[in-house]
Amino acid sequence: MADPRGILFDFNGVIVDDEPQHCRALIATLAEHGVELDEATFYRDHLGYDDRASIALAWQAAGRTLTDTMLRLLVNQKSELYQRSIREHLTMVNGAAEFVTTAASAGIRLGVVSGALRREIDLVLDVAGLRQHFPVIIAAENVIACKPDPEGYRRGLEGIGLPATAVIAIEDSLPGLAAARAAGIRCTMLATSHERTTLSDADLVWDDLVGRRPMDLPWQ
Repeated sequence: MADPRGILFDFNGVIVDDEPQHCRALIATLAEHGVELDEATFYRDHLGYDDRASIALAWQAAGRTLTDTMLRLLVNQKSELYQRSIREHLTMVNGAAEFVTTAASAGIRLGVVSGALRREIDLVLDVAGLRQHFPVIIAAENVIACKPDPEGYRRGLEGIGLPATAVIAIEDSLPGLAAARAAGIRCTMLATSHERTTLSDADLVWDDLVGRRPMDLPWQ
């Protein structure tokens, strides 16, 4: 790989296997305020959205009016539950740590583009010992619109200083795939959150990152 290349990683379901923890934290937070959400609905309708969009969706489905003050309160409550769970038990996506380390050693520019809060991303990367490999992190606080809007990926491209043609996105959600596509970035999907049959629009689909190498990505 003589020319500079980059990989922009989604986070939840791509680097850290924490979608169940996000699901439980969101359900518990909403329940405390009288809004019901079940696991099936979370995985069907909420996957790939940031906390703000997910909470707003649940609030709307319940016929409730959501103020900015309440939204901030709910985001913080949910984040506290999630962080507590991560400190107790962190599970990485199979092969993720090795893949990230190999890519960084090969001189590939790495970044995270995620709907997660920055404090949550930093916590996981610090616990996993991967923080030094990601000089660029685009988190929920850095964008106005969450995926499938391409804003996050466009900011990620600016951060790593490469054109879309030199970059691959690695995603696990359909909104994430749509966001990468809208930013002009080729996308490899991990089947960690959706069945492989639903991911046919991706450039490449892997079950996880075990035994995978950066050179195996669909570079031009």
